[in-house]
Amino acid sequence: MKFLIAGLLLVSTTAFASYTTDEAEIIALLEKKSATWRSGDLEAHASCWNIQPYSRILVSNANGSVMDIPPQVIVAPPPGSAGQGGTFEHTDYRFSVVGDSAWVSHHEVATAADGDKTYSYEIRLLERFDNEWKLVGQSIHIYDYGWDEDLMMPD
Repeated sequence: MKFLIAGLLLVSTTAFASYTTDEAEIIALLEKKSATWRSGDLEAHASCWNIQPYSRILVSNANGSVMDIPPQVIVAPPPGSAGQGGTFEHTDYRFSVVGDSAWVSHHEVATAADGDKTYSYEIRLLERFDNEWKLVGQSIHIYDYGWDEDLMMPD
């Protein structure tokens, strides 16, 4: 068991070695949020959030429609909306961490259980509560795969 824990620590340390401690903690939180939503572990998913009076969840779809989702739906979703399986990959993290507030942007490729892929550019708003990072809001922008990403986020 000690070797397993040491191995996991080494892998997680290596994976996040180029990030600050805050950035690595935030990445771990975002990975947990995405994994628990797909697995249907609603208690663990809700633990990633600290809904505030100013929390917002905005989603724009590739067809141009926009959804303003009540934040409570994220921590207490309707039956059947979470736990649909699938996988995800986050890339191109970009951070702004100032004190106990942060925002991070990243790309996500979500693969549904049936193999369908959804591509999105996501912005997450976080705050530190009792020394733990929690999500307080997010903005998700779904796009068609053929979109020229250089137009969206030049290096």
